Amino acid sequence: MLSLRQRALLGGLATGALSVGVGTLVVFSYINTRVLEQFDETLRDRHTQLVVGLSATTNNPETLRDLVFDPAYGTPYSGRYWQVTGGNGATFTSASLFDETISEPARVREEAVVWNTSGPDNEALRGVYQKITFEDGTEWGVTVAESRQELTSERRAAQNNLLPVFGLVGLIGVAGSLLLMSAIVGPLRKLRADVAHRWDKGDDLNPEHYPEEVSPLVEDLNQLLHRNREIVSGSRRQAADLAHALKTPTAILRNELTSLSDAGADTASADDALNRIDAQLKRSLARMRASNTAELTHAKTDLTNSVDRLSRLFSIMAEREGKTLTTTCAAELWVRMDTQDIEEILGNLLDNALKWSRTTIHVTAKRTERGIEICIEDDGQGIPKDAREGVLRSGGRLDTSVSGTGLGLAISVDLLNAYGGKLKLGTSANLGGLACHILIPG
Repeated sequence: MLSLRQRALLGGLATGALSVGVGTLVVFSYINTRVLEQFDETLRDRHTQLVVGLSATTNNPETLRDLVFDPAYGTPYSGRYWQVTGGNGATFTSASLFDETISEPARVREEAVVWNTSGPDNEALRGVYQKITFEDGTEWGVTVAESRQELTSERRAAQNNLLPVFGLVGLIGVAGSLLLMSAIVGPLRKLRADVAHRWDKGDDLNPEHYPEEVSPLVEDLNQLLHRNREIVSGSRRQAADLAHALKTPTAILRNELTSLSDAGADTASADDALNRIDAQLKRSLARMRASNTAELTHAKTDLTNSVDRLSRLFSIMAEREGKTLTTTCAAELWVRMDTQDIEEILGNLLDNALKWSRTTIHVTAKRTERGIEICIEDDGQGIPKDAREGVLRSGGRLDTSVSGTGLGLAISVDLLNAYGGKLKLGTSANLGGLACHILIPG
């Protein structure tokens, strides 16, 4: 579906083109009519001059050529001609006709007749003819004609002079359409930007800052923003309440298992089951939190700050185990994710790297054309290529020699999917162990 900007632009262009087109046709039609009228008026003037000259030479029409002073009448086939025909059938013509004659109109009336005819070599002519009786009683048919090519040339010249004007009018129309489009779409663009900005700050939109046609929409958006904030905060609150409510029973169960273990009972399977319950609860709570946050908020997180803070925390833990964690992070990296969610993702991946690495962990965060890329790699044994998709999908554990639930990767995938991010597993080119590649859209 076309955007409002495209619709306004196409509508303006179509309207402008139609207006210019219709205007051009109307003006050109008027010009053609005016040029024809002026052409015919000139022919009538020449016809009158010829009649005046003939009135003085009815006794000797041969001298009429000497009375009509126009070089075009003396040039053979010049396109301008005259012809007089006596009552006895004698015909006298201008030198421009050479040995040709002009056919006279079939129907003759008392007034002058303007008609289209043909001349020498079938030349298209337009002429004026009138049968006139002079005082001496003689009757003459008087014809004046001129090539219609002159008429066409005059029309074309007038049209060519006006074409730049209509082109300028068309350009002004296009510019006006662009300005009108900007004026119409501007408030909507402002509204879109304000909605995202106000969502972050929690402020209401002011209907008075927008045209009256948009004000009702702004009021509805204010109500929608309030409701969405309540939904988000309520869902996160419910998730927090559920987590808090489950912590006490799981803590009691863990204490009981510890007591049984101290008394000599084998509680390994029960501990593992309880750990998996905790992990599944954590995964479900993370999904709930992300699904009610990612699509309904425009929150931003300073990723650089989060990476630095988590790196300091895990560096201390790595030093205790005789390992090293290094970081390469670009400055001013921001992601459109909730801080708790992105830090839980990084925490899960760093925790896995710390468990399975031999001596070294390295974290890289940078900005690329596709968005923000984060890579967490270690020098551990890695994960076989054919098992990587299964680990991400189900959270299964490939090695039970190290404590854990195996759901850290699956939880990270769930959180990233909620924000349109991706997690891919590979082999570290530098360290040889597992490389976790995170892509977050910019």
